Amino acid sequence: MIFKLLRVFKIGRVAIKYGLDDIAMSGLKIPRIAKLIDTLIFWRDISAPRGERLRRALEELGPIFVKFGQVLSTRRDLMPADIADELTRLQDRVPPFDSEVAIALITKSLGAHPSELFASFERVPVASASIAQVHFAVLKDGREVAVKVLRPGMKKSIDEDVALMHVAAGLVERLWADAKRLKPREVVGEFDKYLHDELDLMREAANGSQLRRNFAESTLLMVPEMMWDYCSSSVIVMERMKGVPISQIDRLLAAGVDMKKLSSDGIEIFFTQVFRDGFFHADMHPGNILVSIEPATLGRYIALDFGIVGTLTDFDKDYLSQNFLAFFQRDYKRVAEAHIESGWAPKNTRVDELESAVRACCEPIFDRPLKDISFGQVLLRLFQTSRRFNVEVQPQLVLLQKTLLNIEGLGRQLDPDLDLWKTAKPYLERWMQEQIGWRGLLDRLKAEAPHYNKLIPQLPRLAHQALLQMTLPQDDNKVLLVALLAEQQRTNRLIGTVVYFAGGLLGGLLLMRFVGRWLSWSF
Repeated sequence: MIFKLLRVFKIGRVAIKYGLDDIAMSGLKIPRIAKLIDTLIFWRDISAPRGERLRRALEELGPIFVKFGQVLSTRRDLMPADIADELTRLQDRVPPFDSEVAIALITKSLGAHPSELFASFERVPVASASIAQVHFAVLKDGREVAVKVLRPGMKKSIDEDVALMHVAAGLVERLWADAKRLKPREVVGEFDKYLHDELDLMREAANGSQLRRNFAESTLLMVPEMMWDYCSSSVIVMERMKGVPISQIDRLLAAGVDMKKLSSDGIEIFFTQVFRDGFFHADMHPGNILVSIEPATLGRYIALDFGIVGTLTDFDKDYLSQNFLAFFQRDYKRVAEAHIESGWAPKNTRVDELESAVRACCEPIFDRPLKDISFGQVLLRLFQTSRRFNVEVQPQLVLLQKTLLNIEGLGRQLDPDLDLWKTAKPYLERWMQEQIGWRGLLDRLKAEAPHYNKLIPQLPRLAHQALLQMTLPQDDNKVLLVALLAEQQRTNRLIGTVVYFAGGLLGGLLLMRFVGRWLSWSF
């Protein structure tokens, strides 16, 4: 209880220091309190933009609040544009924890001291984030690995801070005039889920293993192999990947990496994950992406940190592919129709009105290089349109939105002149052809072949029975079904008897013929 009170006090102090009350009170149902607070706390400086003040406050409050800010930055349907843009700058600037503590956690989780598990173990961590930190090591067989260790006490800390956030969300809903649209309880609940998923490192290892399997034959993306004998829920060991952070453009250029190809490869990797696999890396900020500069794999992407992944159903993939392709073809009517057909827009929505609104959002961005386009602004206008037409924002697409914004940032760094639409359109058209063309049909028939193999021989009998059921009363159907079963059993016995005697007769004839030939040869 004392800890919670101290934590509440610290949160309040930081909020006042950075003027978060000024941000909140502007939308409260009791605005007079804002003027009173400004009068009492005259000594603080809140001249910086509100987004910057919020970001700095979250960084000071610690890793849990930094993570919360990162999640908020993805909800452009809920956040003002200036705040969302500033929150995207949040990084996990977290100091490492004591190496002795890391060694103790490894020993407890894997049942042996690092000196017994590894040929060598680097005590100084190479990276430290809000959830875990990473040490390099070498296995007994000589393979170089990275050891990821969960921060101690994270679950308790997360549970306590998230509980406070739930309380705060309830207060905001009661006091803030715009709270119904911002859905603070939903946002905190979403954040709670993401954090607890990241606390299980075995889940991350499984995600990485799946992504590696999906790109096993790829020449574009490399994913580290998981060493399953050294993995637990709080410690995982994976292949050590060597590369240059994608944000270090000068080093990549010096190594001879083709930046235009790197940009287009990144788009293909993204669309492959989304549309082919329905399973995509959803935390693609520059800190989690390396680029290989080894001669054999020069220019390949290297993915790290698989704590957050997104998944899409076949329905989601089909919906998205139709919308993307319609966007690329500027067929805004088809975009509007797809929204209504999927049920995401009300059935009584006028197609022409929704078509006109979507055209106003998207037409200005075509035939322009990436440096002149802001996906953040496009998404913001699309979400404003969705609110106007009561289009439901699908929770499963929130991570996809976050990933798109990350790709925008990477694209601006790698090749500002990249035309995203022209690069992505051929891939999407090829993917659609594979889904609805002859190749897609053959693939689906091949996948369903085992079921057809059992069903096809039964079709004549099943069709005959169905026709009889359609023409006879219900009671007669039951009698007929019993009679059919009995007749089928008698027929099976008769066929078995005939086959038995026919086989015996044929065997006897063959035996007699063989004996006759043997006698003729003998004499």
